[in-house]
Amino acid sequence: MAIIDTNTLAVIERKPGWRGRYFDSLNMTFALYDFDAGSTIPEHDHPQEEVWNVIEGVLEITIAGKAERAGPGVASVVPPDTPHAVRAITDGKVIVTDYPLRAMS
Repeated sequence: MAIIDTNTLAVIERKPGWRGRYFDSLNMTFALYDFDAGSTIPEHDHPQEEVWNVIEGVLEITIAGKAERAGPGVASVVPPDTPHAVRAITDGKVIVTDYPLRAMS
């Protein structure tokens, strides 16, 4: 599976206001989200390292209790087993990558 047309992937709304398309490589899990202003992802943690790469819009990403805003071109790295939460300030798009693979529940 070298090329993936993400436009053909099913859209899943895992949390209200977070519509994602998901796929895995051999070692990583990818989520391509469209998000709505005001939507949130509550604080949680997991054993994977996670990178949030904002494409459009603005997110407030809280990592280990420290909140920062991230806009287009900004990437936030969440270390493994670290509490983090996300709040959408505006509508937008983000790519989230987890390493190693993450089972999406």
